[in-house]
Amino acid sequence: MASVFLYHVVGDLTIGKPDLIEFQEAETIESAVRAIGECTEGGIPVWRKRSQKSVVENAEMRQQRFVGIINSLDIVAFLAREDCLDDQEKALKTPVAEVVVPNNSLLKEVDPATRLIDALDLMKQGVMRLLVPKSVVWKGMSKRFSFLYSGKGIKNLEASGSSGSLPSNSPSTSSYHENRFCCLSREDVLRFIIGRLGTLAPLPLSSISALGAINPNYYHIDTSSPALEAAQKHPQDPSVVAVVECTSEGQHKIVGEISASRLWKCDYVAAAWSLANLTAGQFVMGVEDNGSPRALPDFLFNSQNGDNEGGGVVGNSPVRLRKFSSRSIGFFSNPTSPAVGAATGRNMYRGRSTPLMCKVTSSLAAVLAQMLSHRVTHVWVTEAGSEDLLVGAVGYIDILDAVTKHPTTVVSVAEAP
Repeated sequence: MASVFLYHVVGDLTIGKPDLIEFQEAETIESAVRAIGECTEGGIPVWRKRSQKSVVENAEMRQQRFVGIINSLDIVAFLAREDCLDDQEKALKTPVAEVVVPNNSLLKEVDPATRLIDALDLMKQGVMRLLVPKSVVWKGMSKRFSFLYSGKGIKNLEASGSSGSLPSNSPSTSSYHENRFCCLSREDVLRFIIGRLGTLAPLPLSSISALGAINPNYYHIDTSSPALEAAQKHPQDPSVVAVVECTSEGQHKIVGEISASRLWKCDYVAAAWSLANLTAGQFVMGVEDNGSPRALPDFLFNSQNGDNEGGGVVGNSPVRLRKFSSRSIGFFSNPTSPAVGAATGRNMYRGRSTPLMCKVTSSLAAVLAQMLSHRVTHVWVTEAGSEDLLVGAVGYIDILDAVTKHPTTVVSVAEAP
């Protein structure tokens, strides 16, 4: 465990974070699209409404109200259903409760005095968001003093939130009832880490292969398969499916991806139609208005900026018709590429649809910088001698594992200055 994680606390990461505004499960899919466009990791936490506002709410009650996290791929997959394509307006007015996959283990509430290393352990176990009280009296005890808490700041929401789970100098849980909260994502943690790479030396310059940070297990579909198969695989963490070509040796050449990160700020209606009607290869490369092997439909959409690039289903301006093109999804096809659907020629897959890739020899720092600069949840890893021969992927959990399990920067609590 690196000393930077032992001697920093969760509260150090909450400075400047805005107050949490709960997104209720009764809100519509259209509202969720708007909210996702303003969030991190392409997804938003969904909550049940408080039954009685007058009742003092403890940690356990908040945990029970948390439903799960809905992301852009979930929404596009829902809108790609036949009944939704037949009545797009009705589909966009559907309550989020009918789409979000319930999983209230994706969020945990922690005290701001919780050691960062303990918070990272929660994330490595599958927690995607940390709920942190902001109105708790906390003086920012960190670094050399943080280890005194010995991890006791973690609030187990499956318990009743007893005062014994808090540091002795922290307020009791009974004072939390009208607290303000902020929500920390894994991206927030990675941004904290990249600002302190010097304290993790020599790990940041080590290759991801040497650190064991490459995950060889990933979802994939062939370029000739229906794009809808990506949604049917229900990828969770990260929410991504690789679009690949299979070689004669049974290896995979990556040509694109269908993911929550890629669909984060797309035209959701256009993306849903293409997911339901195109092959995976056609989906990731982009299809021009006159390039589809079948007639392309007209779409009704609302637009705030006139061209509908990056968020076409949101807004209050007059509705107008537009011919479908997967340019509206955020991908651009190469005009010199082969015919649509052909699996020959690498140029046809280049452009904005090119997946974010690195080599097995890439350093941890380089991969971390890639993920944060592009705001993605993963980076695909290819062999050192090949441009696109897929080995695996590096995601948030793989990064967290790499920076916490290696002994090169271990400083024990007993050795703390």
